[in-house]
Amino acid sequence: MTPATPATPVTLDWTDRVLDVEVGPVAHGGHCVARHEGRVLFVRHSLPGERVRAVVTDDQGGSFALADAISVLEPSPDRVAAPCTWARAGGCGGCDFQHVEPAAQRDLKTTVLREQLSRLGGVESDVVVEELPGGPLGWRQRLRLAVDDAGRAGLRAHHSHEVVPVADCLLAPSGMLPDLLEQRWPPNGHLEVAVDATGERRLGSASVQHAAGRDWELSPGAFWQVHPELADTLADVVRDWAAAPRGGVAWDLYGGVGLFAAVLAAQVGPQGSVTVVEASTQAVADGRRALADLRQVDFRAGRVERVIAGLPDPAVVVADPPRKGLQKRMVTEITERAPERVVYVACDPAALGRDVRLFRERGYGLTRIRSFDAFPMTHHMESVALFETL
Repeated sequence: MTPATPATPVTLDWTDRVLDVEVGPVAHGGHCVARHEGRVLFVRHSLPGERVRAVVTDDQGGSFALADAISVLEPSPDRVAAPCTWARAGGCGGCDFQHVEPAAQRDLKTTVLREQLSRLGGVESDVVVEELPGGPLGWRQRLRLAVDDAGRAGLRAHHSHEVVPVADCLLAPSGMLPDLLEQRWPPNGHLEVAVDATGERRLGSASVQHAAGRDWELSPGAFWQVHPELADTLADVVRDWAAAPRGGVAWDLYGGVGLFAAVLAAQVGPQGSVTVVEASTQAVADGRRALADLRQVDFRAGRVERVIAGLPDPAVVVADPPRKGLQKRMVTEITERAPERVVYVACDPAALGRDVRLFRERGYGLTRIRSFDAFPMTHHMESVALFETL
């Protein structure tokens, strides 16, 4: 008897399929969750409680697929008309929530942050994503334009290298972009555009920003917060929570040009020490120039995990890691040095939630947290967490 041939697994692919779905809760990443025929759809341009018609944009054959709402059959009361015509299915990938009333955007972000803290961090929190001054448009003072193979500058489509030839971006200050978008540029490159503290537009050139009571001269491409109110807001929270002891030792990890080091230096005083660890040699050069009057600040160029081994034990650590967060290795290395407090600046709520659990496993509890809507019209937020020994 010939053995039966195993059945070939059926691989689902709903790409380009149009589905009518009931939209459920918001999820991290700028979309909401819907279900269809036992599978999960992550639907952009939708809102919880809506019924929408959605086209599947990406399906790898697993338990979920990605989709865009292309028409709204039953709208949410929080839905508004998007101010930008490119904020739609098949349009620019920069904005996730232009179709949402601004206060409701913050509610969605609050829901996501609390869910990530609970599910990944094991912490129930009443944190609320706070509004920053300036409104939902015109806030983005630093922007990177992509240039296509025909030399046209624009913005990327969602999860794509395609350059969308927009005429303007409403998140940028008025007048910052239109003339640049009309010109032709060397193909397949990019343009770094910024409006600095003087109100001048800078195109791939040095700029000046102001925060923590001083001016910062930044080299082209140097990191600085894109929302004009965020740098000072974060510096104020660090000042309140770090409480570095007079004459003590503090670390500013992933410190950039030393924004938080300036705050810590005032707390430890001339007899204390603040070490800034930053991988970008250009940022270190900018920081040394900006803080040349603070002899207690020492900049170290290099990867954080390599540099801190040779540093004296800190009383306070401030860490502002990239989107992936600190992760297990860095949480372990920081807590092994037994600081009294760790002030953690986080731009990704999932990474923060995971690291909350890692800190707790190392004997540090989350004692305070604030979050700011530093990126209106998008799903992004900026949070600050304080960890102290249990």
